[in-house]
Amino acid sequence: MAPAPSSEEPLSLYRTMWRIRAFETKVGELFASNRIPGFVHLSIGQEAIPTGVSSVLGPEDYITSTHRGHGHMLAKGADPRRMMAELFGKSTGYCKGKGGSMHIADFGLGVLGANGVVAGGFPIAVGAGLSCKLRGTRQVVVCYFGDGASNRGPFHEALNMASIWKLPVIFVCENNRFASTTPVGYSTSVGRIAVRAKGYGMPGKSIDGNQVLEVREAAREAVERAREGEGPSLIEARTYRFRGHFEGDPQRYRTKEEVEKAIKRDPILLFRRELMKRGLLDPERDREIQEAAQKEMEEAVRFAEESPLPAPEEALEDLYAGDVGQAAGKGGLR
Repeated sequence: MAPAPSSEEPLSLYRTMWRIRAFETKVGELFASNRIPGFVHLSIGQEAIPTGVSSVLGPEDYITSTHRGHGHMLAKGADPRRMMAELFGKSTGYCKGKGGSMHIADFGLGVLGANGVVAGGFPIAVGAGLSCKLRGTRQVVVCYFGDGASNRGPFHEALNMASIWKLPVIFVCENNRFASTTPVGYSTSVGRIAVRAKGYGMPGKSIDGNQVLEVREAAREAVERAREGEGPSLIEARTYRFRGHFEGDPQRYRTKEEVEKAIKRDPILLFRRELMKRGLLDPERDREIQEAAQKEMEEAVRFAEESPLPAPEEALEDLYAGDVGQAAGKGGLR
């Protein structure tokens, strides 16, 4: 069940947002210095969305993530040390170094996997939602996706099926205005992605994804509806990614002035002003929260760097159910 609100909750939200920002900033630095292999897609500027959504989820609830999913993991309770180890390709990572940035998963946290395939999380989320309904639990599933994924077939198939069967799935669109390099206004037939919910008989709400309390309230309503067996909802959280589609992206599809304008609505700065206005935060406590987040991520890097690489003979483990993977590792499938 969702945790009960408390006087400490606003600061808890603020800490989570800073932890995500500190992790992503550190990953960006590591990638730039060639210390992390592969590609990374950072969610700097989008911290309010997973923070607000996960604040009304319980440990038993599920999420499906995307290629830009570090924030989803952290907000759901992931250990940044194991996350960082996964990015480094180390055996202590969540997927033993085999998943990397775009394929982190931990069923124990209810994280059914990040996904490098655009719209790849939809069928997984619907399957998990069907499982919840068949087992008669009050669990819910959150399916994160970007604006570009809303134009792909699995989006429409998933919303249709979830609506027909009244599955407890909350579809959360992180509309950061670009599908890779394509502006949402160029590729999408509607001004607000949330209106597409009408075609599938479910509530659709478009909100300011940079206001964490607004995100939290929209998610709370959708989660409560799903738990009561009333079916799925679609939330469109409008935001903006401050970095390129991937680290190293030349970003020729948008201007520097556009990015600078968007940064003025940094979700962390907006919430900081709100907390200070309420008297819940002062400069000293703010500094302590930021320093704690930075220290935690430095420790995560140390843990990752000191962790061992996977052994070559483990390459085929965890690929198949039962002992098939072990058989393959010992000379092939029989």
